Amino acid sequence: MSNTENNKRIAKNTALLYLRLLFSMAISLYTSRVILSALGVEDFGIYNVVGGIVVMFGFLNNAMSASTQRFLTYEIGKGDYIQLNRIFSMSITIHALIAVIVLILSETGGLWLLNTQLNIPAARMEAANWVYQSSIFSFVITILYVPYNAIIIAHERMNVFAYISILEVVLKLFITILVLWLGFEKLKFYAVLVLIVTLIIGSIYTLYCNLKFDECRFHFSWDKKLFQNMSSFASWNLFGVFAGITYNQGVNLLLNVFFGPVVNAARGIAYQVMGAINGFVTNFQVAVNPPLTKSYAIGDHQYMNSLIFRASKYSYYLLFVLSLPVMLETDFILKLWLKIVPEYTVIFTQLVLIDVLISSLSGSLQSMAQASGNVKRYQLVVSGILLLNLPLSFILLKLGFAPQSTFIVSIIASLVALFARLIVLKIIVAFPVKNFIKTVLIRVVAVSIVGSIIPYYISTRFTNSALHFFLIVFISVISVICSVWLLGITQSEKIFLKVLFHKFTSSKIK
Repeated sequence: MSNTENNKRIAKNTALLYLRLLFSMAISLYTSRVILSALGVEDFGIYNVVGGIVVMFGFLNNAMSASTQRFLTYEIGKGDYIQLNRIFSMSITIHALIAVIVLILSETGGLWLLNTQLNIPAARMEAANWVYQSSIFSFVITILYVPYNAIIIAHERMNVFAYISILEVVLKLFITILVLWLGFEKLKFYAVLVLIVTLIIGSIYTLYCNLKFDECRFHFSWDKKLFQNMSSFASWNLFGVFAGITYNQGVNLLLNVFFGPVVNAARGIAYQVMGAINGFVTNFQVAVNPPLTKSYAIGDHQYMNSLIFRASKYSYYLLFVLSLPVMLETDFILKLWLKIVPEYTVIFTQLVLIDVLISSLSGSLQSMAQASGNVKRYQLVVSGILLLNLPLSFILLKLGFAPQSTFIVSIIASLVALFARLIVLKIIVAFPVKNFIKTVLIRVVAVSIVGSIIPYYISTRFTNSALHFFLIVFISVISVICSVWLLGITQSEKIFLKVLFHKFTSSKIK
């Protein structure tokens, strides 16, 4: 398949995922508001921190998920469907073992952590344990359908991925409305209903793959060599996953110990805002990853590098145009969205958006390391940097710093990790770092500075109001788009966009 066709497919898949995201985001934001109102700040914080414990014990699954995705996509790129079936069957077996391990860890160490270490009011411990058990089984189900989800993405069936995701958020909206009507133990009931939704979605993934893909016929066998290859790859990813968990959930637990569940609620809301905005970039990256891995599999490194440059740059621009008005108008947006805005939510939201902007530049770099299969040095260096986030945050909190200090540590760690990725990739795959700095980093810095000046100036000259908010959004979007056009893209990219726009308008006229 030609690079032009690849680019068209990426654009189509990205568009499908964006439609899915817009629908999902609208429902998710409404659902978050209703759940916060129905549960209250304390129970909402409890749900976030207790669910985070289960996520921590899913480190094996997260490492193996990346390995599964890479091996499946690589074999599709090579066209070896016999080996593809072996990999899929082995993935099912491995994920079943992981599910058992997560269950054991959660029912031992996790229970101890929940009942003896967390700062949860005694009156809510029973409800917290209900949430915990429901979260465990929801996560186990998620582990078991990872290979099915991975094969859909590897085949680039983004329409199916989008439809199932939309169904999931619709079901979650339905259960949110049910919880709102209840007059008893809403937290317990909500956790159980989330478990039921997870079971339904997992069953749909499994059924679709069994009907559509021949390689999804599971045959139990134990291929020692294949297991070693996949496990070796996953073992180094495990280090990265562990760093990611401490980077996020570890700090969440620290905030609970030092400040209690109300601060966890503020952090949970901030991450929901970040998740809604970052979803646009995540969907773009999901569409880019399969052709990136396939181009590496067939040795087309020139196309792969150009894809990485464009993916990193466009991911940042897309995130920046959405984040800028939110960062400038955080207080107004949160008050409009939520009936209750917990303390620290505004500053948490602004800082986490800065963090995710920096991290957006690294998505395609990480995918390149995964595609190469040579992840040992990459994970040792990058994950080692991210692991410092937890002890540094602990030191600052112990010294009496405010909770937002943990976000500042995360921002610094993300920035250092970005440059570490570039250095390591230059060593393991001869990545053109100088070109990346010139083509991507310098341009995004210029766009960020120039694109922010006018919106920031105007935001400081008016009081919060609906008119002011819409004015800031409009000016921010125009300012960023103009900055991207003047400073953020190359001449060849401008020509390509002009041709694309001309074709689009011509088809509309006809």
